[in-house]
Amino acid sequence: MSRGQQTKQRLLDSAQQLMYSRSYSDVGVQEICKDAKVQKGSFYHFFPSKSALTVEVLEQLKMQMIENILLPAFAKDLTPAKRFERFIEYAYQYQVQLKEEFGYVLGCPMGNIALEMSTQDETIRKKVELLFESIFEVFVDVLEDAKAAGELENNSDINELAQAALAYGEGVLMLAKTRNDPELIKRLLPKVADLIGLKSTT
Repeated sequence: MSRGQQTKQRLLDSAQQLMYSRSYSDVGVQEICKDAKVQKGSFYHFFPSKSALTVEVLEQLKMQMIENILLPAFAKDLTPAKRFERFIEYAYQYQVQLKEEFGYVLGCPMGNIALEMSTQDETIRKKVELLFESIFEVFVDVLEDAKAAGELENNSDINELAQAALAYGEGVLMLAKTRNDPELIKRLLPKVADLIGLKSTT
């Protein structure tokens, strides 16, 4: 990685942590540069605006989510229902880790910025929409496997079930953030199986 790439990566990493642990609006370009130990002029060499930086932060979050959560959680070494259980455990453990580090349950980074920025920045809104689409597609895939395995008792459209699972999960994360209690995730998120009619055959 070149020196320029390293500088850009520091800006992305600093922006991601600051925005996630606080909010988009609460974090300015100057603070991002200070945290990354980068001159403000260099920031604008890489990013024309804070919004453009945020779009790249969201893309980085997407790749981290896929690599660290979605791919290992939904690997096909388990039955579809067990994959969902593993995904829930990963989500729970991640929020526990964040609370230990920051003192707060931080919730879903995409959900946080969607709530804050969807009515203010169309470019960011569209990017978040694409990120949720990535999760939705994984849910569709595992529900199709569940149907084939006889683990899906709900005859509703699979796309609608996947959207319902995504919406329920985001709601649980928001509630856990509001109450600063990751145990809500452990208690409530498994109920998504009842919501969509997913039952383990093992």
